[in-house]
Amino acid sequence: MARSACVTRLLWNPIVRRVGVLAVLSACAAVAMPGAVAGRQPPAALPPSAYLDDFDSAWTFIRDNYAYFEEKSVDWEQVRNLLRPRATAIRDHGEFIGLLEDLVEYLYDHHAHLGVNTPSSPRLVPSGADLWAVHRGGTALITQVRVGSDGERAGLRPGMELVAIDGRPVAEAVEGRLPSALDREDPAARDWALRVLLAGRQNAAVHVEVRTGSRLRSVEFRPGLADRAESPLTVTYLDDRIGYVRLHDSLGQAALVAAWDAALDDLRGADGLILDLRDTPGGGNTTIARGLLGRLVSEERPYQRHDLPGEERRHGIRRIWVEHVAPRGPRVYDKPIAVVVGRWTASMGEGVAIGLDGMQRATVFGSDMAGLAGAVYRRTLEYTGIPVRVPAERLYHVDGTPRERFVPRFRIEPTSSAEDTVLEAALRWMGRQ
Repeated sequence: MARSACVTRLLWNPIVRRVGVLAVLSACAAVAMPGAVAGRQPPAALPPSAYLDDFDSAWTFIRDNYAYFEEKSVDWEQVRNLLRPRATAIRDHGEFIGLLEDLVEYLYDHHAHLGVNTPSSPRLVPSGADLWAVHRGGTALITQVRVGSDGERAGLRPGMELVAIDGRPVAEAVEGRLPSALDREDPAARDWALRVLLAGRQNAAVHVEVRTGSRLRSVEFRPGLADRAESPLTVTYLDDRIGYVRLHDSLGQAALVAAWDAALDDLRGADGLILDLRDTPGGGNTTIARGLLGRLVSEERPYQRHDLPGEERRHGIRRIWVEHVAPRGPRVYDKPIAVVVGRWTASMGEGVAIGLDGMQRATVFGSDMAGLAGAVYRRTLEYTGIPVRVPAERLYHVDGTPRERFVPRFRIEPTSSAEDTVLEAALRWMGRQ
């Protein structure tokens, strides 16, 4: 069903349907969104002191390394006082994972998470989410729906007002999901809680009640499943002369670099290139990103700026550096480039977008991105083997704009799943080049 839905949607799309049936069929496959990576398997039983030591290690790692405490309304010492007593009464590994999830959630940061989960763990945002939503005034609104997701198939659309989530009025549900140690009201925390509620938990569907105009409707969907090609990317021509490459959450895959090189060879005769980063929610790494960007420049260029607050916190000495991209490969692709982004452009996908913008090698189209702040560092806990991951480096556009606050040059908020207004705008712009 998911594969046929993908084919139907792509063939119906007024842009993509011109590429041909075989290309569309090869691009479509239904795959589950990957969950968090499992940590090292712990012993069958651990003494209480081991859980307590690992809790202290996780709390200390976050205290010493998390890069965004100044922007949070959380008292980290109070968090320790609230949660540490629970660590002394842990009975099993699953219960300890739940405690660490509670610890990390006090940061209300979608980029902070564990590297392991249980059937009742929260899904990650945005990789496990179908909906992006925000509070506007006193109303919770869906602003984007993931293309090919179960939420889209269930009929959820941008602009719908959220009335209830899993049987509770939205305001009540959000209030109940907020961390309890906040020392002041923070709208960002309320938006975090709203999106986490809509992503739900690994073992459960999500029920929402939505309002469109005067009409109320109840919808059930299971987040985290989306139509996606099995390959690192798909490549084709749009309007015969414009190359189009869409990445499939592959910025952490070494195979992407070779696939990218092959795509650029295939598109050598194109008048320009549209790079679609709207399916990169799982992040990646800078080595793969620089491998892509290196084919687009003829000389070394800066692409992002780093700041490591933890080093200043520990030693009183600030560390800042700028990362560069070096040319790579036998040929430089020097045609015009448009990049399309959205709320499922996350982490390294955001880095590629700001890098291309900062190097003045592309024009960016779309909405705000996922806004995942910083570069993630990991601590694997000694006894349980659970990886704890939090943003430790602040990342910036080369002009000094924090990556999470970057705004595309052509800012376009999708209004429906029936028309790809972002891709249409990029294609029109490309035609003028």
